[in-house]
Amino acid sequence: MRPYAQPQRHNMRQNGVFFMPRKAADMCEGPLISRIILYTIPIILTGVLQLLFNAADLVVVGRCCGSNSVGAVGSTGAIINLMVNLFIGLSVGAGVTVAHGLGSGRIEDVRRTVHTAIPTAIVSGAVLTLVGVLFSGKFLSLMDTPKEQLHLATSYMRIYFCGTIASMIYNFGSAILRAAGDTQSPLYYLTAAGALNVLLNLFFVIVFRMDVAGVALATTISQILSAVLILRALMKREDACKLDLRKMHIYGRQLKRIIQIGFPAGIQGSLFSASNVIIQSSINSFGPIVNSGNAAAQNIEGFVYTSMNSYSQTALNFTGQNFGAGKFDRIRKIMWICLIAVFCTGAALGTTALFFGKPLLGIYITDSEEAIKYGLVRMTYIMLPYFLCGLMDVTTGLIRGLGSSVTPMLITIAGVVGIRLGWIYVVFRIPQYHSIKSLYLSYAISWAVTFLAELIVFIVLMNKLKKRQNKQE
Repeated sequence: MRPYAQPQRHNMRQNGVFFMPRKAADMCEGPLISRIILYTIPIILTGVLQLLFNAADLVVVGRCCGSNSVGAVGSTGAIINLMVNLFIGLSVGAGVTVAHGLGSGRIEDVRRTVHTAIPTAIVSGAVLTLVGVLFSGKFLSLMDTPKEQLHLATSYMRIYFCGTIASMIYNFGSAILRAAGDTQSPLYYLTAAGALNVLLNLFFVIVFRMDVAGVALATTISQILSAVLILRALMKREDACKLDLRKMHIYGRQLKRIIQIGFPAGIQGSLFSASNVIIQSSINSFGPIVNSGNAAAQNIEGFVYTSMNSYSQTALNFTGQNFGAGKFDRIRKIMWICLIAVFCTGAALGTTALFFGKPLLGIYITDSEEAIKYGLVRMTYIMLPYFLCGLMDVTTGLIRGLGSSVTPMLITIAGVVGIRLGWIYVVFRIPQYHSIKSLYLSYAISWAVTFLAELIVFIVLMNKLKKRQNKQE
């Protein structure tokens, strides 16, 4: 593994024609702090809007249908993430491959990656739809979903998975645009889709009284809109990331590269989610009231998490382009800026969310003070150390940006999945530690261990690659 040749930082020639990529941010030149902040803010806003999809679902069903419906929607999150994250990882592979190509000036590689990524997204979404529709009920039963919520949760999941082709297209398309420096377009498209989602939520639940099936249908329709808009954006570009539907083709070399980076990232995400599935199963064992409070708290946490995770995406793409350009000193600066920024963001937002925890939970749950109490328990144990999760995600993005995806996967398996499973099957079974608080404590421990391991690996790997570059020069 080595960086690509240093690219020309001026107009590039392709087939005899000079061009400059439209809307592409130059991540390899200029001041870093301001560019990283300006690049990250639209990603944060996009992630917040994405979460508003789920928040709107929970708020509408919570106020119109009760806490059981909130618990039903919330109980699907872990299993949905488990299945979807495997294929979301491939979109990460597509984004890294595009970033490396742009950084090194390999324009034809970028074009082939774009035209490989979209059909890959379609196939991935089709597989998810088939598995999700056929096996949702079985998966939820295996998780010991409370019987009062099982039927509602199954209905939600089956309808949700009918929209996964559109979801995959949006995620792959967004990864391509962000690798090219365009973080604003995905924000605009998700704003439109989010507005549609809220309106359809109210229409299907209040007018047609469809309960959780209505919010799932609203989410599916809004995902279709976001996919159409992202495809339109790619087709209107004038640079190497321009999509021509007639030229879509799965190129073997580009698919291999996408899989090399994306599959380990997907496995990592799925295994991460698998540990959450097991924890969710343990939470389910405490009954529907605890489950409802947990679901509402998780949704609030999501707004903090997506703000932190946005720096991981920034670290990945800035590192990816600079790795392609062979600029290792600049990568070291990117590391420190992103780590400091995510620490400040996580600590500030986590503390603020906990301070306003009760009124925030009251937005979701209106019929159970006890459920709110259990939601506050989760927020206390998760929100205060949540910055550790942000630090962990940034180091993951940094390592992937260097083109290494297997390494963070292995560290995550050991540091997150291993610790959480060990905690559940050893510590949690000890009578004095068989509590909901004990379960939540495992999160912070796994984040801290994984972050430290990944930080060490990143520094060692970067130094190794830099020495290899110096020898080649």
